[in-house]
Amino acid sequence: MKALVISGGGSKGAFAGGVAQFLIEDLKRDYKLFIGTSTGSLLVSHLALNKIEKIKAVYTGVNNDNIFSVCPFKITRKHGTQNIRINHLNVLMNIFRGSKTFGESQNLKTLIKKTISKDDFLELKNSPTEIVVTVSNLTLNQVEYKSVNDFDYEEFCEWVWVSCNYTPFMTLAKKNGCEYADGGMGNMVPIEEAISRGATEVDAIILQTEITQLNRMPSKNPFSLLTNMFAFMLDRIESQNIKIGKFVASNQNVIINFYYAPTVLTTNSLIFDKDKMTKWWQDGYNFAKFKNQELSPLEN
Repeated sequence: MKALVISGGGSKGAFAGGVAQFLIEDLKRDYKLFIGTSTGSLLVSHLALNKIEKIKAVYTGVNNDNIFSVCPFKITRKHGTQNIRINHLNVLMNIFRGSKTFGESQNLKTLIKKTISKDDFLELKNSPTEIVVTVSNLTLNQVEYKSVNDFDYEEFCEWVWVSCNYTPFMTLAKKNGCEYADGGMGNMVPIEEAISRGATEVDAIILQTEITQLNRMPSKNPFSLLTNMFAFMLDRIESQNIKIGKFVASNQNVIINFYYAPTVLTTNSLIFDKDKMTKWWQDGYNFAKFKNQELSPLEN
């Protein structure tokens, strides 16, 4: 059974969409299992339905206003680069309202329901393909995997949203008496879960470079320090997930095909820039095409 696994990565999900488009439309990969974390969770439903142009339009047309109902930062441009700084008014107002986070992402929940219709959900539910999203249960200190087969429309859309909530910058969700956050805080690349669900071949799209190519700039304020710290921790989590996935695969004779981003796409995946994301989608498609052209002579 073939599985497609897509890692977390915020706005970098546009690159993953381009890679997946080539694998599905050009290589005709017949996946029976799709597993996503964070931004990967946003992609997998549409990829499973083969509604690639629909999700491409979302990724190449979205901006921060579509994601945040309360945006905790401001984006400034200086010398051609984007920088973020705290939006003190929004953060203070959010805390004053009793929120536990700096920002809120209710707009993203609305966007998810607009892009995944009830008919789409029923088609997924009745198909032989399984769609799974990853969430982090902070209360029980464990990673959970939510399958489309186990929920109704409203619940599944909410789990997709929960998987993307990069706290403390986005909403901290509370469900069934537990607090939930972005799936990437527990498992950025759920290869092991794909194998445990029966995958014998896994295509894994990783939204960072295979070898570290980045020295982060010094933190300019507490907000940038916090984003740097979280980015560092998530990179470490991702590295461990990949090592575990490789180990499990080698012991169960599972094939893993990795698609790493060839270059550093962005140092802040919370910035949703339509022009850049449009380019990243095409870059992902071109990269997957080039990679498979390289592999073909070796396979023959």
